[in-house]
Order: sequence, then C-alpha cells, then structure tokens
Amino acid sequence: MRKILVVAAAAAVCLPLFTQSAAAQAGAAQGEAPPNLQQARRQPPLKGPVPRLPNGKPDLFDMAWIGGGSGGGSIETQGGLKQGELDALMLPEAKALMAKRDVTKDPHNFCMPDVVPRTTPFPWRFVQNYTHKEATHLFIVNEGNIHSFRQIFMDGRKHPAELDPTWFGHSIGWFDNKDTLVIDTLGYNDKFWFDRQGTPHTEQLHTIERWTRINEGTLRNEVTIEDPGAFSRPFTTTWTARLQAPGDEIMEYICQENNQYGVAGGHQNPFAR
Repeated sequence: MRKILVVAAAAAVCLPLFTQSAAAQAGAAQGEAPPNLQQARRQPPLKGPVPRLPNGKPDLFDMAWIGGGSGGGSIETQGGLKQGELDALMLPEAKALMAKRDVTKDPHNFCMPDVVPRTTPFPWRFVQNYTHKEATHLFIVNEGNIHSFRQIFMDGRKHPAELDPTWFGHSIGWFDNKDTLVIDTLGYNDKFWFDRQGTPHTEQLHTIERWTRINEGTLRNEVTIEDPGAFSRPFTTTWTARLQAPGDEIMEYICQENNQYGVAGGHQNPFAR
C-alpha cells in the first residue's frame, strides 16, 4: 500500500511538470517563447523609490532584470506601435523579405543572439567595470543563447568611421540628466530578427536605447529604430523590464550552435554559411 502511495505522489508531482514541458514544446513549435519558471514565481513588482549610486545616477546593477524587449512577441503589438503602423513604414524590399521568411528558421532557434530591441525570456544584468569611479565600459550579460554579452563604451569615444558588421554592433553610452542610460549603436549585421515574426532590418540599422528606472522594480526602455534600408522613417518602441526577486540570478544556459533545434534535430543551420 505504501509503494502505491509513493508512486501516486510522484505522479502528482511529475504530471504538472510533464504538462508544462509539453506545453512549452508545443509553443516552441508555433514560434512562441518558452515560459520562464523564475518569472512564474516572481513577487509583485516593487514600487519603492529608485535606488541611486553615490554619484546620484540610478543603480541599474543591484539585481537581475527580465524583459525590456520584444521577446516572443512582435515589435508592433508589444512595442506600443499602432496596428498597421509597422507595415506602413516598411519598404517593399523589407516586406518581400519578411513574407518569404520561415518562422521555424528564426535565428534564436539556432542559438544565435537576440539583439536590440529583442530580449530572451530569461534574466539579464547590467555590469560595469568600476564601482568607485566613473565606468569606462558597461556590459549587458544575458542568460539565454550562449551567455551572450554586449559591450558599451562609456568613456566618451565616438563610433569608428568604418565598422565591420557584427551581431551586437558598436555601442557607445552616456547618462542623460543622471536619470536615463542612453545607448547608441551602429554597425549591426542583417542576420538577426527583430521578433519571431521575422521583422527584418539591414546593415544600415541604427538604434538608440533610453533605459530609465522609473521606480524600484520597473525599468523602461525606449528604443528608436532608424534603418533607411528597411523603413521609410525612424520609429520608437517602448518596453518594460522588471526587477528579479532577490536570489533569482542568471543561471547556466547551454545553447551551442547547432545544438537541439539545429543539426541534431535534422535542421540545417542557415546562419553557419
């Protein structure tokens, strides 16, 4: 009788996990972002005052954040744009490219980086190289997709006259009125997607992010996107990141190129060429 009770208890614990795993796999097959278990256990958002560093600037470094970008949704529906606005701004060449894209070939599925304004559904952190004086470098460290990181130069330098296209581009940053972190980026490649719908861009892409901590637990990110090769004019999207609960840290995330969804799953990696 005791063995039966043990088996029944184990089944009761495993069944929700199996159901959640099955739901996650089904969502992934439809191009949806997987659920975030850390976020599911989150405390209500904190509404206290903005923590500040001794120099008066907002403290963006105390804990990990989650969100702040398109994640699994579209930059139009989640980024605060009006319905149909993105389509009206998109140039014919970009529309044609988006129309022929296969959502199962999302670069994210092949362990490629998620780039501005997109974020993974996992925690990330701001990291600066100094705490006792002004930082010359700032890094954004992501849990998802090969533990990728972005480097932002905070020492007043300008963008180089010539840039080799890269996934994260070349970023320079500064604080606006001590309240908003501004990140200006050029030199992107054209390989990543803005969202799971396949919204495209070209190597002419220029982004300006404005990160503002509006209270203890909320970080607003306003991203202006300028790409004369894909859109008729610049436009701005708005996103919100939430502070992770104490103890929720960036975890190990193994997503090597061609792993799982890629060659191991019978899919050729189109980004390896």
